[in-house]
Amino acid sequence: MESNRIIQDGSPSKDLQTPGTPNLSKDSDNNKVSESITQETTDNGKHKRVSGKVLFGSIVFLALASLIAFFLYLVPALQEIPSGSKSPVTNSAELKKDAAYKKQISQLKRDVQRLSGKYSRYTSGQSYLVINTTDNLFYLYRNKKLIREGHCSSGSYKMLKTEEGRSWIFKTPKGKFWIQGKTTHPSWRRPDWAYVEEGLPIPSQDDQSRYEYGILGDYAMALGDGYLIHGTIYKRFLGMPVTHGCVRLNDEDLEAIFNTLSIGSKVYIF
Repeated sequence: MESNRIIQDGSPSKDLQTPGTPNLSKDSDNNKVSESITQETTDNGKHKRVSGKVLFGSIVFLALASLIAFFLYLVPALQEIPSGSKSPVTNSAELKKDAAYKKQISQLKRDVQRLSGKYSRYTSGQSYLVINTTDNLFYLYRNKKLIREGHCSSGSYKMLKTEEGRSWIFKTPKGKFWIQGKTTHPSWRRPDWAYVEEGLPIPSQDDQSRYEYGILGDYAMALGDGYLIHGTIYKRFLGMPVTHGCVRLNDEDLEAIFNTLSIGSKVYIF
C-alpha cells in the first residue's frame, strides 16, 4: 500500500504520514514562535517601563536644578537691579531760607570738619598699625596707604583662677596705643599665671626659671603693661584668638612691621 511505501534509501518518506498522526515538528515550531513573540512583548514592556522611569527621573532632576539655579543666581541678580525710582533733588529757595534748615546744614558741616580733623590726626603721614581682634587681622599703613596686611593672633578671653582667689582674663586691650620699646631676639619673663596654668609652684620674682628664650621670635614691640607684639613658634594658630593678651605675628610680617614702625608709632586695636 502507498502508506507503507519505502523510499530507496530505506528511510520512511517525509511526505507520507499516517492519517490522524499529529505533526509534532510544526507544533514545536509554532510553540517556539509563540514563546518568542511573548518574550519579545515582555521585553518591550520592560524597556518601555525603564525608559519611562528614566524620562521621569530626568524631568524631576532638571526641574530641581532649575529651581536651585533660580534661587541661587536669578533672585540675587534681580535684587541687585536698581529700581527706577530716585529721590528727587530739592533745590527750593524757600527751604534754603528756612532757619531750621540752615541750622541743620551748619551742624552737619561742623561735624564733617570735626571728623575730618580727627581722621587726619589718627592717620597722619607717619606709619601706624591697625589690629582687628574680631577677625584677627592686621593692617600696616604708611603715608595713609595700606602697605601690608595679614593674619595675627590675639587674646583668647579665657579666665584662669586659683584657689586663693587670684584670677586672670587673657584678652588683648583695645584702644589707641603706641610703640614704647623695640627689642631684637627678645626673651620672655614668665608671669605668675604661666606657672598656675601648668599647675607648677610659683617661684620668686628673680628666679632664673622665669626666663625663656626663642619663643617670641626675632623681634618684639612693647605696648605697655606687659603687652607685646611679637613672633610665635605656634604658627598654625595664627588667625585665631589663642594668646594670653599679646599680639602674635608670623616671622615675615613681624619683621616688616618692626622695620616700618618706630618708637612712638601709633597702634590702633579694636
